Amino acid sequence: MNAAVTFTSCALGRMSWKKFPIYVLGQFLGSFTAAATIYGLFYSAIIRFSGGELTVTGPTATAGIFATYLPDHMTLWRGFLDEVLLTGMLQLCLFAITDKKNPEFQGSQALVIGILVVIIGVSLGMNSGYAINPSRDLPPRFFTYLAGWGEQVFRYCPGPFLW
Repeated sequence: MNAAVTFTSCALGRMSWKKFPIYVLGQFLGSFTAAATIYGLFYSAIIRFSGGELTVTGPTATAGIFATYLPDHMTLWRGFLDEVLLTGMLQLCLFAITDKKNPEFQGSQALVIGILVVIIGVSLGMNSGYAINPSRDLPPRFFTYLAGWGEQVFRYCPGPFLW
């Protein structure tokens, strides 16, 4: 369910490029549907907490339920680089864990991958929310835009676009 991993798999010849659009479309639709489901299940709680005003920032902001937003100490450029680094680390480790020539992880790949994601999140997730997956972040932003949060879901940036 990770478009970046799907892209890398195609680029390395592990998967056919013909499958790429279908996989990414499925990943994006799944993430969009998940956001819609959460919104439907928690609609009354979201509206009650936010006072009926759906915002990205402030004490009653609720957009962060669906997508990752940078904290005040991060710039957009550093957040982008952080996500590229974390996604690259995830992919490198995924390929090592699932490599058939690496018998140490046979039968325990799911557990080890779960631990890997937790370690990435705990150690480096504070900087950008560790979406580590374009499919995890972009479709929920589209959903929140359509559901009433407005254009701020695409424009919010806590600091200047600098290093």
